[in-house]
Amino acid sequence: MNHTALQLLLAGLVVLPLVGALAALLPAPPGLRGKNPDQAVLRHGVTVTGVVLAAAIALAAGFDHGHPARMQATTDLSWIPALGIRIHLGVDGISLPLLVLTALLTFLCALYTYFKMPTGPSPKAFVALLLTLEAGTLATFAVLDLMLFFLAFEMVLIPMYFLIARWGGAQKQAAAWKFILYTLLGSVVMLLGLLLIGVKSGTFDMVALATDNGPKAQLSHTVQLLAALAIGIGLAVKSPMWPLHSWLPDAHTAAPTVGSVLLAGVLLKMGTYGFVRIALPITPEGMHTFAPYLAALAAVGIIYGSLACLALVRKGAGGDLKRLIAYSSVGHMGFVLLGIASMTPTGVNGALFANIAHGLITGLLFFMVGALKDRTGSTDLDTLARSAPGPRPAGSGAAALLPAPSGAALYARAPRFGGLLAFGAVASLGLPGLAGFWGEMLAMFGAFRPAAGLSRPAFLTFMVLAGLGTLLTAAYLLLVVRRVCMGGSVDLAGAAVLGAADPDGETGADPDGTPAPAPAVPDLARYEYAAWTPLAALTVLAGLWPAALLGLTDPAVQQLLGGGK
Repeated sequence: MNHTALQLLLAGLVVLPLVGALAALLPAPPGLRGKNPDQAVLRHGVTVTGVVLAAAIALAAGFDHGHPARMQATTDLSWIPALGIRIHLGVDGISLPLLVLTALLTFLCALYTYFKMPTGPSPKAFVALLLTLEAGTLATFAVLDLMLFFLAFEMVLIPMYFLIARWGGAQKQAAAWKFILYTLLGSVVMLLGLLLIGVKSGTFDMVALATDNGPKAQLSHTVQLLAALAIGIGLAVKSPMWPLHSWLPDAHTAAPTVGSVLLAGVLLKMGTYGFVRIALPITPEGMHTFAPYLAALAAVGIIYGSLACLALVRKGAGGDLKRLIAYSSVGHMGFVLLGIASMTPTGVNGALFANIAHGLITGLLFFMVGALKDRTGSTDLDTLARSAPGPRPAGSGAAALLPAPSGAALYARAPRFGGLLAFGAVASLGLPGLAGFWGEMLAMFGAFRPAAGLSRPAFLTFMVLAGLGTLLTAAYLLLVVRRVCMGGSVDLAGAAVLGAADPDGETGADPDGTPAPAPAVPDLARYEYAAWTPLAALTVLAGLWPAALLGLTDPAVQQLLGGGK
């Protein structure tokens, strides 16, 4: 595909959602209104996001895969000459997968919303905000000017705030305010770092600044330290890095289903992408100084997220499944930050791979938890685990201790739904052969042998902590499957109990021992198959064929860490 066509495709990715957002607020033409105006605007959202996804796929198909380190589909126009700010767009092997992931997840969210609109105000505003959010996210991954990056980075905050505050669940106002205040405060600090780079180097061009013999030579060691610290704080809030993560569980718990999918699937990736695109190549000396601290906080985040999930999954804790997955994101993004902190091609490639894997897997999980709440009216783990006693295994010894799925458990009531939920859980824990495995493994390999000048004993310690985190992750996710899909209760002290043996009454049985009838749980609907199958299929594909993604990112990462060489 020629350069002009690629230029138009990349520009269209950014502009089309904005045009679609404006069109969503206008009255529908008479021939397109149909019988229900609300369905007409939801159909408009599916159409626009579908066109954007088609453009992203066409861009990926036309991309020169033989030279993924080279910026392609570039547009470079003067915008504010007095400040040296330019409309500079481009895509390489680092940003292309994130562009496609954003377009895919937004389309699937629009498709899901067409059939399951969240409770709230007019669908017009919902679709307009969804498309504005998509435009800002795509622009973040496509722009190559520091000021444009900041504007795109901020552009997503207002739509997400309103999606949470107007269409969210319990405590939505408090969660929305916490989200906006945390992220805005981080952005103000980040802006200072970006301005410092621009003033001291004389340019905001990210490509020029990433080259060793370019304007970056004007940045002294002190300037790089200050800029890396300021930019890192802003990006760490969005990533989210412990201890700047506390806005995330509240935002996820209160957000509507598609808000949680996009927040986990693409918005968190904006922070880690900024580390790779800006902090590593433009302020390498500053990053080298702060890398051990970043790695330490990442390792703490991995352990903290896993322990928080284990506390939530415990019987009687009143844990919320949606909140549990939010805390799991803190741990998973810790692996991404650990890979970045190693400052090696192996670690950074692992971080980029883990970014994509987390978007696919956690997006699927949030879709399913939202659907589970629609079916049962709750995401409380104790409520979901209450089930009628199933047939106990015949015989004695070990066979008699094996749990049997309860008649009211998800496997028995909605087997395809339960099976897909279990698939998402084992993919999230990093099962080999699925997408979650490669990113975490490569991030730990990067920590095993960090960049020259970094303390190897310290990074080996961080790698061991990350390895422990993988074990804890497997523990809490398998307990989730045990409780939600198989029924019964889980005692973390060592007792796994089913049916009448449950002393706390989690069986749902009547006092006389007669099993209470379990309410019906519909299995997967056709629109759910359509919205979730691509995520499951890509999770398997990325796990079995990691070279498809690593072949794109590795040359670009090598060039970025090599100072443009």
